[in-house]
Amino acid sequence: MHSPPLVRGIASDAGSPSQEYIGLVDANCFYVSCERSFDPTLRGTATLVLSNNDGCAVALSPEAKALGITLGEPWFKLKARPDLAHVVARSSNYELYGSMSAKMMSLLERFSSWVDVYSIDEAFIGLRGSLEDLRRVAHEIKDAIMQHLGLPVCVGIGVTKTIAKLANRASKKFAHLNGVCIWDAVPVEDRESLLGRLPVVELWGVGVRLTKRLNALGIWTMKDLRDADAVMIRNRFSVVLMRTVLELRGIPCIPLEEEHEIKDQLIFSRSFSNPITNTHEMEQVMGVYAQQASARLHKHNRQARVLTAWAMTSHFNANQSHSPAVTVALPGSTSDPLLLTRAAKELLPQILDGVKYARAGVVVTDLRPVGAQPTFDPFVNQHEAKEIGPLIQKIKQRHGAGAVGLGLAGLKAGPQWEMKREMMSPRYTTHWHELLVVKAC
Repeated sequence: MHSPPLVRGIASDAGSPSQEYIGLVDANCFYVSCERSFDPTLRGTATLVLSNNDGCAVALSPEAKALGITLGEPWFKLKARPDLAHVVARSSNYELYGSMSAKMMSLLERFSSWVDVYSIDEAFIGLRGSLEDLRRVAHEIKDAIMQHLGLPVCVGIGVTKTIAKLANRASKKFAHLNGVCIWDAVPVEDRESLLGRLPVVELWGVGVRLTKRLNALGIWTMKDLRDADAVMIRNRFSVVLMRTVLELRGIPCIPLEEEHEIKDQLIFSRSFSNPITNTHEMEQVMGVYAQQASARLHKHNRQARVLTAWAMTSHFNANQSHSPAVTVALPGSTSDPLLLTRAAKELLPQILDGVKYARAGVVVTDLRPVGAQPTFDPFVNQHEAKEIGPLIQKIKQRHGAGAVGLGLAGLKAGPQWEMKREMMSPRYTTHWHELLVVKAC
């Protein structure tokens, strides 16, 4: 027995005035859709994309979900099941996904005066017009992204970001909406019914812990939260949750994110595809992570005063347990790759040869804007004065990430400990030698 549709009919907007709206454009099964865009044989096939080192499922096609596969299931268990022999797995192709995301956001700029990128596969956009105008533009957006990129998207439109999120969710859940939901076009009784059925935990920005506290006050649904006293919510919880209450009432309160700046720290860490067992390999790891930290600091015009480097064995290694770490006070605020690399390599004396380290990382903290503390000329770092960091970044941008590096981090051959991606598709949009080849019959 099927549940009744959300929309029994579309509200008439005859003579309705033009006004401001916010749209949320969200790609469906983004990672899988990117793979299908360049490999049509995957369409209609149960497909999943794996996490780092081909560990577990992080993206599922609808066909994979229909087989009972859930996010987070380890690949080694899934591939061992005879009933899933026909399932296709792909390693994470971050270069491809990032490129497709950038192209999608660029397309959205054709339809809006502003685009607020929320994640790799979704963005808020500004729209203006009558309900009929919004319907037309929403379908034009869907068609353009499918035509140019081969990505299916859904569009939710409301007067606030929170309502746009709700509308987007409805556009995915109810097939008869054809991927577009304009909240103001839904009859009032249907909106009230939906808000009264949806638990508050499913609301944007409300987590499990917060839900338990809200439930204790008798707030169980989104409608309950919308109708709650906003001042009481602010006093008992936070001004952020009060903004959500007001947004549910149609009052825009969540500002645009012009730039997602780094705040207190930067972390570079990853599990190894093959364990690191000696100081020489760990030196390369520390060099790579320290120089990645330098690049990110330069990008955000920040400098760090403290660096922490660490390594650890696997929790499942019953025979070995070692977690060395070192914290280094840097010689003043700096983003110089040479100084950061030297600091990270102070971990090396603590590395024990023969021990299988499964993970390592570098953390830079006490971040400050460049120039926040003037430095006397005699104490200016010579490498920073020569702008070695920005120079390395310019070379990498022009010739590729592996074109140059300091010390062992600049080796041309990829390190053995790098992320395992044995089932990765070609990086069609970012590498010349991996461009899609079309054969004419």
